[in-house]
Amino acid sequence: MDVSLLVRLILLLPLVGALVNGLAPLFLPSLRQSEGLIGTLGTAVVAIPFALTLYLFMTYGGDPVVVDFYTWMAAGDLSLDFAYRVDELSLIMTLIVTGVGGVIHLYSVGYMHGDDGFWRFFAYLNLFIFAMLNLVLANNLPVLFLGWEGVGLCSYLLIGFWYTDLSNSAAANKAFIVNRIGDFAFLMAMFLLFSELGSLDFDVLLNEGVSALSASTINWAVLLLFIGATGKSAQIPLFVWLPDAMAGPTPVSALIHAATMVTSGLYLLARLSPLVLNAPVIMAVIAIVGALTAIMAATIAIAQYDIKKVLAYSTVSQLGYMFMAAGVGAFFVAIFHVLTHAFFKACLFLGSGSVIHSMEHVEHELEHEHGEDMSDFDPQDMRTMGNLGRFMPSTSATYLIATFAISGIPLLAGFFSKDEILFKAFEYGFNGHPYAWFVWGVGIITALLTAFYMTRSYVLTFRGSPRWPKPDVVHPHESPTTMTAPLWILAFFSVVAGFIGLPAVIADGKWNLIHHYLGAPYGGPVAEPELAAHVPLALEWGLIALGSLIAIGGVAWAWRSYSAHGVAYDDRLQARLGSLYDWWQGKYYWDEAYDRTVVRPLLEGSRQGLWPFDDYVVDGAVNGVARLAQGASGVLRRLQTGVVQNYALAIVLGVVLVIGLMLFG
Repeated sequence: MDVSLLVRLILLLPLVGALVNGLAPLFLPSLRQSEGLIGTLGTAVVAIPFALTLYLFMTYGGDPVVVDFYTWMAAGDLSLDFAYRVDELSLIMTLIVTGVGGVIHLYSVGYMHGDDGFWRFFAYLNLFIFAMLNLVLANNLPVLFLGWEGVGLCSYLLIGFWYTDLSNSAAANKAFIVNRIGDFAFLMAMFLLFSELGSLDFDVLLNEGVSALSASTINWAVLLLFIGATGKSAQIPLFVWLPDAMAGPTPVSALIHAATMVTSGLYLLARLSPLVLNAPVIMAVIAIVGALTAIMAATIAIAQYDIKKVLAYSTVSQLGYMFMAAGVGAFFVAIFHVLTHAFFKACLFLGSGSVIHSMEHVEHELEHEHGEDMSDFDPQDMRTMGNLGRFMPSTSATYLIATFAISGIPLLAGFFSKDEILFKAFEYGFNGHPYAWFVWGVGIITALLTAFYMTRSYVLTFRGSPRWPKPDVVHPHESPTTMTAPLWILAFFSVVAGFIGLPAVIADGKWNLIHHYLGAPYGGPVAEPELAAHVPLALEWGLIALGSLIAIGGVAWAWRSYSAHGVAYDDRLQARLGSLYDWWQGKYYWDEAYDRTVVRPLLEGSRQGLWPFDDYVVDGAVNGVARLAQGASGVLRRLQTGVVQNYALAIVLGVVLVIGLMLFG
């Protein structure tokens, strides 16, 4: 089958779904009630591209295929083509986007049932997938940037989907504005690279750029690209938008935070890995920022009670892990963790959505059937949950599997990718890069915290005693099959996905399939550093054992503590840690600091400094046009006297004028 045709279908089917689901119900309001039709179409236009990508993956010959559709724009030395690239990296990412995205679409059919904006929701989801596919399949930076901005727009629409709640609109605005900071840096990097190379195609950037660019230019370009990545992939200091993005419907959280938008920055660095490897100073910055982000977000997650906020900060922390891998040159490991994280984090978010869906029914029943005042009840607060495993067995089981996977319990998906990141950091330090030791140490501590706070979320939600009002008469219920089936699919891959990246100590690395697929030494597109010293085999096994013990210890610690004491164990932690725990609970006061140093000064400065321009130029121009129209109408209306004789005289004069022109003109 023609690769060009397949790429067209993979890209255009989600766009067609977005247009049909978005426009048809707009002009035919009766279609808005056809949830089955809308949901089927919206899911199919993502599932079919997954099947087509799977075919490309199975038949891929090993040589990159560039599909050049047409010239986008040409001006002087600038020539930009709508060109897409099929290689190992783009295929892996496209499988993640369409595969996990398709499962989330299926889940959304049940989750969004009865919502007045059901049709809009699926239109936005399809458009998001289209933008993400442009990003991961692009063959040059401008097309990638088009998808980059597209997912930013769609995230704005999806986070603020329930826009009648002003807090949701504020969260959407925050995500959009914060991401623009990173996007500006990305643009500057493109301008710099084009001014030096005259092209933004990946073949030119990666083949000629490494040798043609000076060390200073590469450093600046990589730094600017990394700043761009900190926006999309939520790293210090631009991570603050991601926790607030929980305002959107839960499927949005799963789509944005698990497999798509937040991994864009990692994909960008992996795609340009040959350039990044030639900027060792910036690599150290990437690794250290990733490590600090990972441990900061992990400590915040310990002190949160909103189940989605816990998962949001968990995402920030796991993204920090991925940047740690990129900062020590292990780009293929970063993509490996992108893959495993997509499964277990999507499972966790959709599981939390199932829980919230059930608790909202509890809230509704208590309020309308039992007359309870539920004004202070929060269906996302784990303090109002407890023992849900009894009523929601599928949600409980899948959430537990995903919790063990992200914690790094041996033989589950997260164990292999997390341990590989830690090993690569240790190995890089072993080869004479001291900052990698710091990264490894922080990664070890973060692994312990991850196992602790994720197990805490499971125990407080699914075990113990019920903590909602009247638990003897009001019971939660399991979600419908359209919601639980995707959970089991994702839980299955949370178990098996890690086996594509078995550690190098097994069969001398021959079974690390993702390394052989993506790594440059095996013909893949992802570069990696040359290391002279190899970690002794016994030490490798020791590191694996250490990682396993930390994961098991963190799970056991949280399980025992919260099973015995429940929510009260948080009070014990707060008493022991004092002000440090308050900092975690206050999220290190990042938002407050930004509000005082950036937001308020900008708003107040705009009010005080720009009001003359607003009053005299903007309003003056508008009011001037109004006064001009008013004056002209005042003159013209004098001709409309209402006297028939005057109109007859005007007609006669007009006829005389026309005849005069005909005779003497």
